[in-house]
Amino acid sequence: MSEISIQAKRRTISTKGHVNQMRKAGNVPGILYSKNIEPTPIYLAEKSLKPLVYTSDTHIVNLKIDDEQELKSILKKVQFDPVSDKIIHCDFLGISADQEIEIEVPIALLGQAKGVKEGGIIQHSLHKLRVACLPANIPEHITIDLTDLGLGNSVHVRDLKIENVKILQNEEVIIVSVVAPRAAVEPTAAVPTEEQIEPEVISKGKKTEEEE
Repeated sequence: MSEISIQAKRRTISTKGHVNQMRKAGNVPGILYSKNIEPTPIYLAEKSLKPLVYTSDTHIVNLKIDDEQELKSILKKVQFDPVSDKIIHCDFLGISADQEIEIEVPIALLGQAKGVKEGGIIQHSLHKLRVACLPANIPEHITIDLTDLGLGNSVHVRDLKIENVKILQNEEVIIVSVVAPRAAVEPTAAVPTEEQIEPEVISKGKKTEEEE
């Protein structure tokens, strides 16, 4: 698995106003969680996070806070602004070589399914797989070969076998399928025949005082 080095700084002020100023300056507040140490508030440049966030691979992060020694970690959680979609917060988790961790690994699709040639379309339902393993065994991504996937067929979590990795997702979950186009699956509404159309009956209500 590839590694990325990131420089961060310890965050000593956490007021809302200070955090907003930090974001305007192009930084992202975050917290480092690690075994046997208190959670550490940090901040780092937003641009340094992009190679971790906008990627189809998983990375080990060599996180250096101020002038301290680098700490191996993973990016555990990222929050985005609902309007601008900018990164507004991140959590890192410190890891140890002998400690199993839980992590989500991206799923990559490879090849063209034969079901597409039969007129089907790819439906990719699960984009990340939750697993547990030692840091050395974390896959960069999980590749699924679609070549033999026919129309109406699916790949489930139960179909995956990854060496030295424990899969935590429900095994019945569908990862990817080849399905028929919607127009071909949905039956068209039947047009009623002339005999099936009943004449509209208009009921006559009570007479008004003027009619009487």
